[in-house]
Amino acid sequence: MPKVTLKSKAKSKQQANTQIPTPTKKELAAQKRNAANARKELFSATAQSLLIAIPFAIIGFAVTEKPAGGLGGLLGTLVLLLSAKYPRQAIWAFLIYMPFSGTVTYWIAGGSPIFQLAKDAFYIPAVIGIYQYCQRQRLPFLLPKQLVPFFYLLLSYCILVILVVSPSAGSPGDQPVLMAILGLKVLIGYFPLITCGYYLLRGKKEFLFVTRLHVLLAIICCGLCFAQYMFLKTGRCVGTRLLTGDDLFFATLDAKCLVGGSLNYSPQVNMIRLPGTFVSPWHWGWFMIANAFFTFATAFSDPSPLWRIGGLAGMAINFICSVISGQRVATLLVPVITVIMMVVTGQVTNLKRFIPIALGLTGLLGGAAVMFPEIVQQRFNSLISRLEASPPTEFIEGQLGREARYAEFLGRGLGRATNSARIFGDTNLIETFYSKLLYEIGWGGVILFVLLVTVLTFLAFKAYRSLKDKNLRSFAACFWVFIFFVSYQPYWYPLDTDPVAVYYWFFAGAIFRLSDIDKQEQERLAAETSQEEEVRSHKKRQRRSGKKK
Repeated sequence: MPKVTLKSKAKSKQQANTQIPTPTKKELAAQKRNAANARKELFSATAQSLLIAIPFAIIGFAVTEKPAGGLGGLLGTLVLLLSAKYPRQAIWAFLIYMPFSGTVTYWIAGGSPIFQLAKDAFYIPAVIGIYQYCQRQRLPFLLPKQLVPFFYLLLSYCILVILVVSPSAGSPGDQPVLMAILGLKVLIGYFPLITCGYYLLRGKKEFLFVTRLHVLLAIICCGLCFAQYMFLKTGRCVGTRLLTGDDLFFATLDAKCLVGGSLNYSPQVNMIRLPGTFVSPWHWGWFMIANAFFTFATAFSDPSPLWRIGGLAGMAINFICSVISGQRVATLLVPVITVIMMVVTGQVTNLKRFIPIALGLTGLLGGAAVMFPEIVQQRFNSLISRLEASPPTEFIEGQLGREARYAEFLGRGLGRATNSARIFGDTNLIETFYSKLLYEIGWGGVILFVLLVTVLTFLAFKAYRSLKDKNLRSFAACFWVFIFFVSYQPYWYPLDTDPVAVYYWFFAGAIFRLSDIDKQEQERLAAETSQEEEVRSHKKRQRRSGKKK
């Protein structure tokens, strides 16, 4: 009996030492006042921004003579002003908005060019706000410092290309300088997201929030894609099945269905290319490839069993959508990435987590294959025929060889092979990333860009290997594999594509921040260990005093 009592007292003592102190009435009152002041400030800022935005809405409507122009002027100005005042919240809004930008652009704004730049209304003011914060706090803005010289080298080279090549490039009627500026923005404009990711994630709580947020976004977007597929399959959306000739094989905005943009659905010739919630099937395909990394990370690394199940669900629906969307690259890469991640992160040896998740994932995918056997067979046949007709290695080699033969010393101008720059002039479609860089900025630019991403990949690897917390280390391993994969990905151009380009730079910043978060966790564990030792010492003293009595 005395031992039990002693143990109970020690346990109670330990719980008392480790629990969070209860706030006093004065502290609670201060918290309520601060919350009320914050709400009042937000309301005031929104009202003031709205008053400023109304004239711009009128101007937008007058210039475009369309409601979308007025709406774009109103929302654009409102978002710009609020993002400048609340940069941290603007980055969160930016990350949430990205997967739905195509749906907003084509279903709410009717394809308005203004809304195609809406994401930058969150991003640019937020970056300016974080820069001002760094200036006030005397913190470095560009991170990490070992990477900054390589960034400035590439930036300087690109400015040289703009000054020397761009003014004389292109056809009559083109706007080469504007095209070059947009090409530069697409190439390295998201580099400051490393800083945003670093300063946004102040602790483990915020880090887990962003990883769980991306799992939720993946599940929601994939759910909408599945609904899009069912609308097409049941005939609620016509798709491209009523077209003829070559039109049966190309995606078009006229066929958009439920969410997203351009779409191709011609079941009579086994052609399907779904855009999900994005502007095009290609963007959607690379979103699913990115999700293969993020859902895996949560499924195997999140400390909460509930969120690990959520990650598993995200992995399953992401793979199902990669099949039904008709994206051959995603269909091939999503399972391959999953296998690679299991090996690299060492989850194969973690049987307690690996076996339940592997069995659950196998059951879900097996059930999907039984429900849609003809779809699985069609996608498999399409993938095999594509690989046989045009092997990726030959395709990449052919494009790179062609551009290498005709490469200019400084390239042919930034933006000249960037799809989004076509609003300023004629662009050349090049479907492999480093061939596209060679065309735009020549061999010097390609070398400098490879140096930049190589140093980034190396520094991220060092940061991830330095972590001691198992869960954080596992997360960092997943993000590092993602960065490595995208850095040297030659097929198509994921680093020019939203949201992969956004995730690439942002999660690089998250990896570097994890070093600080890991130190916080180690300090917390050291404090808990110290408390436990104090409890054990207290128990020993009690036993000694009991023996003396």
